[in-house]
Amino acid sequence: MKSSGIVKATVGTTNQVRGLYNPEEFRDNCGFGMIAHRHGVVSHRLLQTAIESLTCMTHRGGIAADGKTGDGCGLLLQMPSDFMRARARELLGRELKSTYAVGMVFMSSDAGSQARVREAFAVAAAEFNFSVATWRTVPTQSDVCGEIALEQLPAIEQVFLETEDSTHEEVAARLFMIRRRVEKAMATEADFYICSLSDRVISYKVWSCRQTSSTFSQIWVMRR
Repeated sequence: MKSSGIVKATVGTTNQVRGLYNPEEFRDNCGFGMIAHRHGVVSHRLLQTAIESLTCMTHRGGIAADGKTGDGCGLLLQMPSDFMRARARELLGRELKSTYAVGMVFMSSDAGSQARVREAFAVAAAEFNFSVATWRTVPTQSDVCGEIALEQLPAIEQVFLETEDSTHEEVAARLFMIRRRVEKAMATEADFYICSLSDRVISYKVWSCRQTSSTFSQIWVMRR
């Protein structure tokens, strides 16, 4: 089928498989911006600037009828190690091992589904010489979300994994395999998604047009 034919065949088929179009395969982003310091200096000002930039996207028209729900945006940050270690210390009463990773996970609000996610992470982590240190509920401010977003608001948690000393390349490869194992184990869970799982970066996603910093209230208190 020529490209023009594919376009005609897929117009208006948002929920159906037709031709080469499968709605389950379309998760691309429509663009991105990068804010960084030329000399690699860590600064909270960079984070504030990034958050502010996400509030300036209304010209795209990606706003639902409720006037609050956006079409999805997020921040991919260098791992704030001191912050994450402090949060883990509060939960564990001890320090994380020198090599650790944090996953940002969307889950169903159903307790049974959450238990299956935690079990899947525990099994996959053990297979690749990691262990689950703890889980942490991410502080959010749901009252800034629109009605549409609230109807589908997931439970948002961070999973802390740790292992013995290893190179970044080895850790990255093992984390990739852990993520894929968990995703396959939870393939039938519609409300499950791993935003990020890494030892170097972490992703915060939000479905609110102008209140990104409020939705994830903890972002504002992250420090070097």
